[in-house]
This record gives sequence, structure tokens and C-alpha cells, in this order.
Amino acid sequence: MIKKVVTGVYILAMAIMVSSFHQNQISASIARGKQVYNKVCLSCHMIDGGGVPNINPPLAQSSYVLGDKKRIIAIVLNGMTDRIAIDDEYYSNNMAPHSDLTDEEIANVLTYVRNSFGNKASAVTAAEVKVVRSMKK
Repeated sequence: MIKKVVTGVYILAMAIMVSSFHQNQISASIARGKQVYNKVCLSCHMIDGGGVPNINPPLAQSSYVLGDKKRIIAIVLNGMTDRIAIDDEYYSNNMAPHSDLTDEEIANVLTYVRNSFGNKASAVTAAEVKVVRSMKK
């Protein structure tokens, strides 16, 4: 009986440690992503992620940001030149490709954006960026 209790406590402690480690990794990615955002994205998407009406789309509560990770990764890598509707608003400013950023930098900035400005979404990994980047070639 005591062995089962000790085993259960051990498993619970390990689960808490793994969860804490994972959360620390995400927090670190968000902090690094904020640095990339401030350097690369802020001038168009603004400090609050609100964008510029009819020119640069908002990143706050945007279906593009919160939706399919592959789509938002591809936009960062390839840029965008189309006039697009996002959440019933049209935006027409060209976005330059940022394929010069590393997979890690793109993962970090997208993790930051997907968890800032009122957003709450899963992290983006460098491995996911690498897959999308390889499809471009």
C-alpha cells in the first residue's frame, strides 16, 4: 500500500515538474519573440498588435493568428501581396517576406504573437517552421 502511494506521489511530482519545465520553455520563447516583434513587426502591426485599419491587419484576436499555424508561418516566410479579408475587414498593404529570420526566431515571434494582445494559442516550434520552410523550396 505504501509503495503504491509513494509511486503515485512520484508520478504526480514528475508531471508537475514536466509541466513547469514546459511552461518555462514557452515563457522563454515568448520573451525572445517579443524582442523579434519589437525589431521586425512593431512598425506595421503596432505596439498593441492592433495594426492599421485597412492597411496592416491586427494580430489581436485575429483568425489568421489564432488559426492554422502553417498559414501564419507561411505568411512570415513568404510575405503577402494580396488584398485580403481578415475577420470581415480588408487589408491591402504588402508584407515583405521574412525568410531571413531563423526557424527559431520565427517560432519565437509567432509564439509571442499567439500569446499576446489578448491571444491565447499553442506555441509554434522551430520544427514546425522548418517543415513549412522546406515546402517553399
